[in-house]
Amino acid sequence: MKQISFGRRPILAFLLVIFLCLAASWTGCSTTVKERQQGQPAGTVAGEPKAEGEGMGKYYFDDVRVPSELNYKPNKSFVYETPKFKAGVLVFKKWGLDIPSLIEYFTYNMEKDNWKIVNSFRGKESFLNFSKPDKTCTIKVTDKWYGATVVEIRVGPLGEKKM
Repeated sequence: MKQISFGRRPILAFLLVIFLCLAASWTGCSTTVKERQQGQPAGTVAGEPKAEGEGMGKYYFDDVRVPSELNYKPNKSFVYETPKFKAGVLVFKKWGLDIPSLIEYFTYNMEKDNWKIVNSFRGKESFLNFSKPDKTCTIKVTDKWYGATVVEIRVGPLGEKKM
C-alpha cells in the first residue's frame, strides 16, 4: 500500500490563501464618510437613541451622532440622566474600520450639530474634544493591535469656575 504525501509548500500556500480571504472579508465592509455626511440636523428626543435615515447614524445624549455600523457595548457603558441633563460614557466597537474616515465623520457631524472643537490629538489613540455652552464631549478612538476599533464617547456638564 502506498501512502499519499503532500509537501509543505502547497499546504502553506492553501492556508495563506484562506487567511487572506478572511482578512479581506473583515476589512471590506466599512462605508465612507461621504456616504454618512448626508444627514439631518440633530433633534432633542430624550430616552432612546434616534435614527436619522439609513446608514447615517444614531443620536445619543440627544446631540451626538454615532455611525450606525459601530456596535454599542452596554456592559462597558454608563449613563446618568436627570430631567435636565444626560451624562455618561458610551463604548462602541467594530472590526476593520478606517480610522481617519471615522475621525472625519465625528468632526463633521459634531460641528454640524453646533459643537465647537476645542482640540484633538491623533495617533494610536485619538482624542477629539468638543464643547457647547453647557456641556463637553470627548471622543476617544483606539485602534487595537488585533484589528478592532474602540470608540468611547464621554459627555458631561461644563462646570463653572468658582473663585
